[in-house]
Amino acid sequence: MLCAMISLDIISDPICPWCWIGKTKLDAALAAGEASPFEPYWRPFQLNPDMPREGMDRQAYLSAKFGGPERAREVYGRVEQAAADSGLDADFSRMSRTPNTIDAHRLIRWARQENGETGPGGVRAQTAVVDALFERYFGRGDDISDPDLLAEVGEAAGLDAEATRRLLASDADAAEVREEDAKAREMGVSGVPTFLIAGRYVLQGAQDADTWRRVVKELQAAA
Repeated sequence: MLCAMISLDIISDPICPWCWIGKTKLDAALAAGEASPFEPYWRPFQLNPDMPREGMDRQAYLSAKFGGPERAREVYGRVEQAAADSGLDADFSRMSRTPNTIDAHRLIRWARQENGETGPGGVRAQTAVVDALFERYFGRGDDISDPDLLAEVGEAAGLDAEATRRLLASDADAAEVREEDAKAREMGVSGVPTFLIAGRYVLQGAQDADTWRRVVKELQAAA
Protein backbone atom coordinates (compact mmCIF):
# COMPACT_ATOMS: atom_id res chain seq x y z
CA MET A 1 0.00 0.00 0.00
CA LEU A 2 1.13 3.55 -0.71
CA CYS A 3 1.49 5.77 2.34
CA ALA A 4 0.42 9.01 0.63
CA MET A 5 -1.65 10.00 -2.37
CA ILE A 6 0.29 10.61 -5.56
CA SER A 7 -0.51 13.70 -7.61
CA LEU A 8 -1.90 13.02 -11.06
CA ASP A 9 -2.23 16.10 -13.23
CA ILE A 10 -4.51 15.31 -16.16
CA ILE A 11 -4.05 17.82 -18.95
CA SER A 12 -7.10 17.61 -21.17
CA ASP A 13 -9.87 19.33 -23.11
CA PRO A 14 -13.53 18.33 -22.67
CA ILE A 15 -14.04 18.24 -26.46
CA CYS A 16 -11.18 15.74 -26.89
CA PRO A 17 -12.65 12.25 -27.44
CA TRP A 18 -9.34 10.60 -26.55
CA CYS A 19 -9.44 12.37 -23.17
CA TRP A 20 -12.85 10.80 -22.54
CA ILE A 21 -11.61 7.39 -23.65
CA GLY A 22 -8.39 7.78 -21.65
CA LYS A 23 -10.26 8.64 -18.46
CA THR A 24 -12.52 5.63 -18.95
CA LYS A 25 -9.54 3.31 -19.29
CA LEU A 26 -7.89 4.80 -16.22
CA ASP A 27 -11.13 4.37 -14.24
CA ALA A 28 -11.37 0.74 -15.39
CA ALA A 29 -7.81 0.02 -14.25
CA LEU A 30 -8.36 1.57 -10.83
CA ALA A 31 -11.74 -0.09 -10.32
CA ALA A 32 -10.20 -3.52 -10.86
CA GLY A 33 -7.56 -3.10 -8.16
CA GLU A 34 -7.12 -1.61 -4.74
CA ALA A 35 -8.05 1.95 -3.81
CA SER A 36 -6.65 4.52 -6.21
CA PRO A 37 -3.20 5.85 -5.21
CA PHE A 38 -3.81 9.05 -7.18
CA GLU A 39 -5.11 12.49 -6.34
CA PRO A 40 -6.19 13.71 -9.78
CA TYR A 41 -6.19 17.36 -10.77
CA TRP A 42 -7.71 18.31 -14.12
CA ARG A 43 -5.63 20.90 -15.96
CA PRO A 44 -6.70 22.95 -19.00
CA PHE A 45 -5.57 22.61 -22.58
CA GLN A 46 -7.50 24.04 -25.52
CA LEU A 47 -7.25 21.98 -28.67
CA ASN A 48 -8.55 25.02 -30.55
CA PRO A 49 -7.19 28.08 -28.71
CA ASP A 50 -8.11 30.33 -31.66
CA MET A 51 -11.71 29.10 -31.83
CA PRO A 52 -14.16 32.04 -31.95
CA ARG A 53 -15.87 32.66 -28.59
CA GLU A 54 -19.20 31.54 -30.09
CA GLY A 55 -17.71 28.35 -31.57
CA MET A 56 -18.39 27.32 -35.14
CA ASP A 57 -20.41 24.94 -37.27
CA ARG A 58 -19.01 21.47 -36.76
CA GLN A 59 -19.03 20.43 -40.41
CA ALA A 60 -17.15 23.58 -41.36
CA TYR A 61 -14.68 22.91 -38.54
CA LEU A 62 -14.11 19.28 -39.59
CA SER A 63 -13.69 20.19 -43.25
CA ALA A 64 -11.11 22.83 -42.35
CA LYS A 65 -9.24 20.54 -39.96
CA PHE A 66 -9.22 17.34 -42.01
CA GLY A 67 -9.49 18.62 -45.56
CA GLY A 68 -13.05 17.52 -46.21
CA PRO A 69 -15.97 15.54 -44.78
CA GLU A 70 -14.80 12.18 -46.14
CA ARG A 71 -11.50 12.33 -44.27
CA ALA A 72 -13.32 13.54 -41.14
CA ARG A 73 -15.69 10.56 -41.28
CA GLU A 74 -12.72 8.22 -41.61
CA VAL A 75 -10.93 9.71 -38.59
CA TYR A 76 -13.98 9.86 -36.36
CA GLY A 77 -15.08 6.41 -37.40
CA ARG A 78 -11.93 5.08 -35.74
CA VAL A 79 -12.56 7.23 -32.68
CA GLU A 80 -16.15 5.99 -32.38
CA GLN A 81 -14.89 2.41 -32.56
CA ALA A 82 -12.29 3.08 -29.85
CA ALA A 83 -15.00 4.62 -27.68
CA ALA A 84 -17.28 1.62 -28.22
CA ASP A 85 -14.43 -0.75 -27.36
CA SER A 86 -14.12 1.11 -24.06
CA GLY A 87 -17.83 0.70 -23.35
CA LEU A 88 -18.78 4.27 -24.25
CA ASP A 89 -21.74 5.37 -26.35
CA ALA A 90 -20.50 8.11 -28.67
CA ASP A 91 -22.50 9.51 -31.55
CA PHE A 92 -20.60 12.32 -33.21
CA SER A 93 -23.46 12.90 -35.65
CA ARG A 94 -25.37 14.61 -32.82
CA MET A 95 -22.86 17.42 -32.62
CA SER A 96 -23.83 20.47 -34.65
CA ARG A 97 -21.21 22.90 -33.30
CA THR A 98 -17.63 22.79 -32.08
CA PRO A 99 -17.47 25.04 -29.02
CA ASN A 100 -14.81 27.24 -27.55
CA THR A 101 -13.91 25.50 -24.28
CA ILE A 102 -12.55 28.39 -22.19
CA ASP A 103 -15.74 28.57 -20.11
CA ALA A 104 -15.86 24.79 -19.62
CA HIS A 105 -12.29 24.96 -18.32
CA ARG A 106 -13.23 27.81 -16.00
CA LEU A 107 -16.05 25.69 -14.57
CA ILE A 108 -13.70 22.74 -14.03
CA ARG A 109 -11.36 25.10 -12.17
CA TRP A 110 -14.13 26.54 -9.99
CA ALA A 111 -15.38 23.08 -9.01
CA ARG A 112 -12.01 22.40 -7.44
CA GLN A 113 -11.64 25.83 -5.85
CA GLU A 114 -15.08 25.83 -4.25
CA ASN A 115 -14.74 22.35 -2.77
CA GLY A 116 -11.12 22.38 -1.63
CA GLU A 117 -7.94 22.52 -3.67
CA THR A 118 -6.74 19.45 -1.79
CA GLY A 119 -8.79 16.67 -0.33
CA PRO A 120 -11.60 14.42 -1.50
CA GLY A 121 -14.26 17.13 -1.81
CA GLY A 122 -12.41 19.04 -4.50
CA VAL A 123 -11.44 15.85 -6.32
CA ARG A 124 -15.02 14.57 -6.39
CA ALA A 125 -16.53 17.88 -7.51
CA GLN A 126 -13.97 18.50 -10.24
CA THR A 127 -14.20 14.95 -11.56
CA ALA A 128 -18.00 15.13 -11.54
CA VAL A 129 -17.89 18.25 -13.70
CA VAL A 130 -15.41 16.65 -16.12
CA ASP A 131 -17.56 13.50 -16.39
CA ALA A 132 -20.70 15.55 -17.00
CA LEU A 133 -19.06 17.65 -19.70
CA PHE A 134 -17.85 14.55 -21.53
CA GLU A 135 -21.32 13.01 -21.31
CA ARG A 136 -23.14 16.14 -22.42
CA TYR A 137 -20.84 16.71 -25.38
CA PHE A 138 -20.14 13.20 -26.65
CA GLY A 139 -23.25 11.46 -25.35
CA ARG A 140 -25.87 14.09 -26.19
CA GLY A 141 -24.15 16.45 -28.61
CA ASP A 142 -24.82 19.46 -26.37
CA ASP A 143 -23.04 22.79 -26.68
CA ILE A 144 -20.80 22.83 -23.60
CA SER A 145 -20.08 26.53 -24.01
CA ASP A 146 -23.70 27.39 -23.21
CA PRO A 147 -23.83 29.28 -19.85
CA ASP A 148 -27.09 27.66 -18.77
CA LEU A 149 -25.73 24.18 -19.44
CA LEU A 150 -22.53 24.99 -17.54
CA ALA A 151 -24.52 26.38 -14.61
CA GLU A 152 -26.60 23.20 -14.57
CA VAL A 153 -23.50 20.99 -14.62
CA GLY A 154 -21.90 23.05 -11.88
CA GLU A 155 -25.00 22.94 -9.72
CA ALA A 156 -25.06 19.13 -9.90
CA ALA A 157 -21.49 19.21 -8.54
CA GLY A 158 -22.38 21.54 -5.67
CA LEU A 159 -21.81 24.99 -7.18
CA ASP A 160 -24.37 27.77 -6.93
CA ALA A 161 -26.00 28.10 -10.35
CA GLU A 162 -26.63 31.85 -10.20
CA ALA A 163 -23.11 32.55 -8.97
CA THR A 164 -21.76 30.43 -11.83
CA ARG A 165 -23.78 32.41 -14.36
CA ARG A 166 -22.44 35.68 -12.97
CA LEU A 167 -18.88 34.42 -13.12
CA LEU A 168 -19.33 33.15 -16.67
CA ALA A 169 -20.60 36.58 -17.70
CA SER A 170 -17.31 38.04 -16.44
CA ASP A 171 -13.68 37.33 -17.30
CA ALA A 172 -13.04 35.63 -13.94
CA ASP A 173 -10.13 33.17 -14.17
CA ALA A 174 -9.98 33.29 -17.96
CA ALA A 175 -6.42 34.61 -17.85
CA GLU A 176 -5.46 31.92 -15.33
CA VAL A 177 -6.83 29.16 -17.56
CA ARG A 178 -4.92 30.50 -20.55
CA GLU A 179 -1.77 30.76 -18.44
CA GLU A 180 -2.05 27.11 -17.40
CA ASP A 181 -2.61 26.15 -21.03
CA ALA A 182 0.50 28.11 -22.03
CA LYS A 183 2.58 26.45 -19.30
CA ALA A 184 1.54 23.01 -20.55
CA ARG A 185 2.72 23.92 -24.05
CA GLU A 186 6.00 25.23 -22.63
CA MET A 187 6.46 21.82 -20.97
CA GLY A 188 6.15 20.23 -24.41
CA VAL A 189 2.51 19.17 -24.31
CA SER A 190 1.17 19.24 -27.85
CA GLY A 191 -1.70 16.78 -27.53
CA VAL A 192 -4.06 15.46 -24.91
CA PRO A 193 -4.68 13.62 -22.74
CA THR A 194 -1.31 14.02 -21.05
CA PHE A 195 -0.84 12.58 -17.55
CA LEU A 196 1.82 14.00 -15.24
CA ILE A 197 2.44 11.57 -12.36
CA ALA A 198 3.98 12.87 -9.14
CA GLY A 199 5.22 15.91 -11.05
CA ARG A 200 7.90 13.73 -12.67
CA TYR A 201 6.62 11.01 -14.98
CA VAL A 202 4.61 11.62 -18.15
CA LEU A 203 2.17 9.37 -19.96
CA GLN A 204 0.60 10.63 -23.17
CA GLY A 205 -2.52 9.45 -24.90
CA ALA A 206 -5.39 7.16 -23.96
CA GLN A 207 -3.39 4.44 -22.25
CA ASP A 208 -4.80 0.93 -21.86
CA ALA A 209 -5.97 -0.25 -18.45
CA ASP A 210 -3.09 -2.75 -18.35
CA THR A 211 -0.58 0.09 -18.69
CA TRP A 212 -2.13 1.89 -15.72
CA ARG A 213 -2.07 -1.29 -13.65
CA ARG A 214 1.67 -1.64 -14.34
CA VAL A 215 2.22 2.00 -13.39
CA VAL A 216 0.43 1.53 -10.09
CA LYS A 217 2.42 -1.62 -9.31
CA GLU A 218 5.69 0.16 -10.07
CA LEU A 219 4.72 3.06 -7.83
CA GLN A 220 3.81 0.70 -5.04
CA ALA A 221 7.11 -1.14 -5.42
CA ALA A 222 9.02 2.13 -5.35
CA ALA A 223 7.18 3.21 -2.21
